Amino acid sequence: MRTWYRAFPFFIIYFTLFFTTELHAYDTEFREAFPSLTFPQAVDLQHAGDGTDRIFVVSQQGVIYVFPNDPDVTSADEFLDISDRVVSGGERGLLGLAFHPDYENNGYFYVNYTAPDPLRTVISRFEVSAGDPDVAEVTSEVVILEFDQTRSNHNGGQIAFGPDGYLYIASGDGGGAGDPDDNAQDRTNLLGAILRIDVDNTQDGLNYAIPDDNPFAGNTEGYREEIYAYGLRNPWRMSFDFETGWLWCGDVGQVDWEVIHLIENGKNYGWNIIEGSHCYPMGTECDKTGLELPLYEYEWGEDGQAITGGYVYRGSDHPDLYGKYVYGDYVFGTIWALEYEEGGDTVNTKLLDTDFRISSFGVDQQGEIYIIDYSSNSRIYTFDAVSSADSGYDLPVEYRLHQNYPNPFNNETTISFSIPEPEHVTISVFNLVGQQIGTIADRHFNPGEYSIAWNAEGLSSGVYFYRITAGEFAETKRMILLQ
Repeated sequence: MRTWYRAFPFFIIYFTLFFTTELHAYDTEFREAFPSLTFPQAVDLQHAGDGTDRIFVVSQQGVIYVFPNDPDVTSADEFLDISDRVVSGGERGLLGLAFHPDYENNGYFYVNYTAPDPLRTVISRFEVSAGDPDVAEVTSEVVILEFDQTRSNHNGGQIAFGPDGYLYIASGDGGGAGDPDDNAQDRTNLLGAILRIDVDNTQDGLNYAIPDDNPFAGNTEGYREEIYAYGLRNPWRMSFDFETGWLWCGDVGQVDWEVIHLIENGKNYGWNIIEGSHCYPMGTECDKTGLELPLYEYEWGEDGQAITGGYVYRGSDHPDLYGKYVYGDYVFGTIWALEYEEGGDTVNTKLLDTDFRISSFGVDQQGEIYIIDYSSNSRIYTFDAVSSADSGYDLPVEYRLHQNYPNPFNNETTISFSIPEPEHVTISVFNLVGQQIGTIADRHFNPGEYSIAWNAEGLSSGVYFYRITAGEFAETKRMILLQ
């Protein structure tokens, strides 16, 4: 599995707010959710939405398990076994599961798996047994959609029903370093994209229909009408926040940047022109016109190297997490919570350092989040306690705006500040003649020390000023851009 941003134009200038970090963070503990259970190479966890409060775990090898949502459960039943038609290993296998919104009445559920000869992705529908809710009819398969895979990696794999009732499918770029076949920018195939189809209707001999508002519905250029958004590398895990309707996606990077996108109808997310918000390959120049840059990205380092997308927390057990996007890293086991409000900045806070290989997150019927530690005997974890706390640092005793670093800078610099009281903080950028050319922060902050990385791409070399206002405190500092 290794392998919006919202730009606001001022005279064709674009600013990128990459992250805000804060020392005032969380105390977080986790526990094993079902101590008596392990699963071979677990890659997904879902619930059926049918009121039974059961958990379904997907094994990459081709088996789906079902069991009661009870920490004292001692065994899981095989719900479906299609290992005879799945090719598994690496980034192939049974990769995704989604229950029809009306599953309680129609018994339909959908899977995403890799099949051999030829290597291809298969999206299929199955039915639950009429006599046993814990067993599916293995002979009930109806293939909905198939498309070829050119290599064994970057299969994507998540499937999910949106608030609109349509089925969304995450498709990787077909594999290979740097997308050698340029699949992600080629709208004539289904790779490197989020697809959206109507599985409740059929048309033109297909086992599905194309939603009328799909961006390329009815086009005459040969573009695949199933495409909802494109320009993605390996969107391994995506999820809907049904309170906002937003589709969150963790897109695994190539060599430098891991990416979180909010997926929107018809948008091009830039791969392989850009990796994250940066021209690809690194150090080259590129035209980013018309590309959607990330909501958030993190650079390869000691905390992460392969993103695993998660879920916006809507449970009740951990109020401090409510409304935050919880996600992690497959390689390093780091788990974060990303806070974002439309039109505002992002606050990213580390929750946990673990030794997990995080293949996926999942939620139960109550909205509580689970973490899958991938192995031959995968275990499932959940948060035991999450509470706001200062993380071993003394809170600041005065208001301060620090000098940006580095200064002078080339494209990217970091602006830090401290506040001792809860305040609405605004940080604005001005040019030499006093014109405001951007707003970096404009929201409420709790007491703490904060850093915001700011990218000045599109600006010419020269002197600029940044000004903070927080309650009655105001201060301005100068910075020098050298392009």
